Amino acid sequence: MRRVRPQRTPSWLIFAVLAVAAASFALMQSMTVPVLPRIETEMQTDQATATWVLTAYLLSASVFTPILGRIGDAVGKERLLVVALLALCSGSIIAALAPSIGVLIGARVVQGIGGAVMPLAFGIIRDELPPRRVTAALSVVSSLTSFGFGIGIVLGGPLVDLLGYPWLFWLPAIVTGAAAVAALLFIPASPVRTRGRVSLLPAVLLAGFLVTLLFSLSRAPEWGWTSRTFLAGVCAAALLAAGWIATEHRVATPLVDMRMMRRRGVWTTNLVALLVGVGMYASFGFLPQFIQTPSSAGYGFGATVTESGLLILPMACASFVAGLIAAPTAARVGAKAVVITGCLLAAAGMLLMAVTHDGVLAVMIVNALSGLGVGLAFACLAGLIIDAVPAGQSGIASGMNANIRTIGGSIGTAVMSSIVAAQVLPSGLPAEVGYTRGFLLLGVVFGLAALAGLSIPGRNRARNAAADEATVAVIPSVVARESVVSRQ
Repeated sequence: MRRVRPQRTPSWLIFAVLAVAAASFALMQSMTVPVLPRIETEMQTDQATATWVLTAYLLSASVFTPILGRIGDAVGKERLLVVALLALCSGSIIAALAPSIGVLIGARVVQGIGGAVMPLAFGIIRDELPPRRVTAALSVVSSLTSFGFGIGIVLGGPLVDLLGYPWLFWLPAIVTGAAAVAALLFIPASPVRTRGRVSLLPAVLLAGFLVTLLFSLSRAPEWGWTSRTFLAGVCAAALLAAGWIATEHRVATPLVDMRMMRRRGVWTTNLVALLVGVGMYASFGFLPQFIQTPSSAGYGFGATVTESGLLILPMACASFVAGLIAAPTAARVGAKAVVITGCLLAAAGMLLMAVTHDGVLAVMIVNALSGLGVGLAFACLAGLIIDAVPAGQSGIASGMNANIRTIGGSIGTAVMSSIVAAQVLPSGLPAEVGYTRGFLLLGVVFGLAALAGLSIPGRNRARNAAADEATVAVIPSVVARESVVSRQ
C-alpha cells in the first residue's frame, strides 16, 4: 500500500460534503418510482418500456459500483467520488432534456455510474475522520440510503405536479453538480491506496453476471419463474459467476479478493444486506401502489401520488432518526445487536401491515415501525463491513455490499410483483390477498435477516482480524525495504 499525505481539511466539512453526496444519490434512486405512469404518458410509450427508466439505472449501478469502488482503492477514493458525482450530474442533465424514452433510458445508465458514491463515501469516512467519529458518521450516511429512498418517493409526486417531470432530474443535477465541486475542493487525497492495476477480464465477467442475473429477475414476473427463458438466464448468470470467481483466483491483482469475501465478518454482513435489500426495496416499491388503489377494490385509499407519498413519509423520517440513534446505541450494546433489533422491528412492521391496513393512521404507524427497523439495520451494516476489512479494501468491500443489497432489491421486487399480480379482480386491479401475502413474505424475510445477523462476529473480533490481515500484507514490503537498506 502507498500512503499519500492528505491535505488539512476540517472533518466536519468532509462529512458535510459526503452527506450531501449520499443524500443526492439516494434521492435519485427512487424519485422516478411513483411517477413512472406520468413518464409513460409524457414519452408516449408503454408500461414495459417505461419500467426500464428504473431497471436501467439499477443494472448500471450494479455493474459500476464494485468496479469504481475497487479503482478508488487503487487510484484514490476522492478522485472516483468526483467522477461518480459528475456522472450523476451529467446523466441528470441528459435525462431532463431527453426528447425520447430511449435517450431517457440511456441517461439513466449514465446516472447508474454514480452508484459508487456510497462505498467511496464510506471509505473516505474511514480514511479521514477521527476514529471516535467514524461509527457515528457511517451510521448517519448509511441511514441516508433508506431515508433518501423514502423521501424520493414522497417528493416525486409534488415535484412533477408543480414543475413537470423534467425537474425529477434538474434538481438532482444541481445538487450533485455542487457536491462534485465541493468534493474536488475539500476532500483530501486518499491516504491509503492498494497497489496494482484493475484486471479487465474479472470486471467484464462480473458485469456480465450481474446484468444477466438482474435482467432475468426483472423479467421473471413477465416470463414466468419456471419458463425456459428465465431458467436459461439464471443458468447463464451462474456460469458467468463461476467464470468470474475462477478468474479472480488466477489474476495477479483481483478485482474482488475472494479471501476477503470469505471472511466471516464480510459474508455474514453481506447476507443480512441481501435480505434487508429484498424487504426494503419491495416494501418501498409496492406500498405506494397499495395506497393508491381505489377503495372500490375493497382495500386501498385511492390516494394521489402526492398523498401516497405523505403516507409513506413516517417511514422515511423514522429511517433518518434511526441513523442518528444507531451509533450511540451500537456503542453501548454493539452494532450486531442493533442490526438484529432493526430487522426484528422491520419484520414486525411488515407482519402488522399484512393484517392491519384498513386505516390511514394504522398504515402510517406501521410504516414508521418498518422505517425505524430498516434504518437501524442499514446504519450499522456499513460499519460492520468497514471493520471487517483492511483500510485498502474499504471501497471494494463496501461496493460489493451495496451491490448485494441491489441484487436483493431486484429479487424482492420481482417476487413481490409476481405475488401481487397472481390474483386479479374483474376490474383489472390486484386482489387484496396478493398484497397481504406479499407483506407476510417480507415480514418473514426480515425475520430471516435477524437470524442471519446472529452469525455476524463481534466488532472487536472483526476489527482485530482485519488488522492482522493488513499487517500480513505490509510485512513483505517492510522486509524488502529493510533488505535494501542493509545492502546499502
